[in-house]
Amino acid sequence: MSDVKDLADRVILITGASRGIGYFTALEAAKRGAHIIAVARTIGGLEELDDEIQDAGGTATLVPLDITEGDKVDQMGGSIFERWGKLDGLIANAGLLGIISPVPHIAPKEVGNVFDVNVIANFRLLRSLDPLLRQSDAGRAVFVSSSSAETGKPFWGLYGATKAAVNAMAKSYASEMEASSVNTNVFYPGAVRTGMRAKAVPGEDPQTIPHPREIVSKLVDMVTPDNQMNGQVFDIRTGAYRPL
Repeated sequence: MSDVKDLADRVILITGASRGIGYFTALEAAKRGAHIIAVARTIGGLEELDDEIQDAGGTATLVPLDITEGDKVDQMGGSIFERWGKLDGLIANAGLLGIISPVPHIAPKEVGNVFDVNVIANFRLLRSLDPLLRQSDAGRAVFVSSSSAETGKPFWGLYGATKAAVNAMAKSYASEMEASSVNTNVFYPGAVRTGMRAKAVPGEDPQTIPHPREIVSKLVDMVTPDNQMNGQVFDIRTGAYRPL
């Protein structure tokens, strides 16, 4: 177990928790004392995560869920309220890469699928969980995004557009919450050794980029009560915050 218990007695919900960044973020947050609400589609991955969290002395609640099932996301807030009465942190990590392609070649159905996961699902999560974050003495919402939102990199138009939308939503929500105890920020993980990265850059040697466990401590820092940043993006490549 980690010696740092800066998330003791906190309840943190993490999406996309069955693999990659989400998996190791959940494990790190649990080691730092949080109870984890782990959300993902893959039951096997969630069960492996639960085993690791228990081995580390932590606790988790597993929620097998496709976050595009809007009605179920809408019900999540009520279920969490009944059990805990609050939510201290949301790490909205689940995402879909979509196709790397010239913009005019992308099928409308593909656009819909990627926006459903990366944008609409996050909107519905925020809508469902907002009252719970307000009940916390230090509610924290963090959206895992990408510099693709800003770079306009060729062939990354679909993914970049969804992340730009996430950034805009997070920035507005952060401004709306300025008078509250809820802070909202965005995290840019950079190139990380995940399945999504392997799909996006198939010729890359994975050993040349960081493993998720090497970056997640910075992400977990963003949901601690001591983190007072709001309306900012933390870019792992610079190790610094800047305004959204």
